Amino acid sequence: MLDKKQRKYDLAYLKMASEWAKLSHCKRKQVGALIVKEKMIISDGYNGTPTGFDNCCEDEEGNTKWHVLHAEANAILKVASSTQACNGATLYITLSPCKDCSKLIHQAGIKRLVYANDYKDNSGLDFLKKANIETLFLPINE
Repeated sequence: MLDKKQRKYDLAYLKMASEWAKLSHCKRKQVGALIVKEKMIISDGYNGTPTGFDNCCEDEEGNTKWHVLHAEANAILKVASSTQACNGATLYITLSPCKDCSKLIHQAGIKRLVYANDYKDNSGLDFLKKANIETLFLPINE
């Protein structure tokens, strides 16, 4: 059972991730992520195109362009270019991860995932549970 203090922190970080999602230029879905280690935010990210590319995430038909990076991938990549490490960290994300991002989460050493909404495909969550990563669904009621 989650203690009250941890739940309060989890909700606060998820709300911050939700605010971060608003920075995304994507029209279909805006997703935000924070990586927290020892109560310190070590990285953040939102879904969008790689540096130097046009900020438009969707093609003419409204489909997401293949090169758009997911929020958690952006946050993990940001840590990779810093002096921090994700080992033992918690990832807060507004949408549960896809299967590709789940591999990155596991490989980065993240040990806990807190998410606010379910992605259409839960195979990423299934993979994380199999990898013994704690997952917590925590809807934000703003």
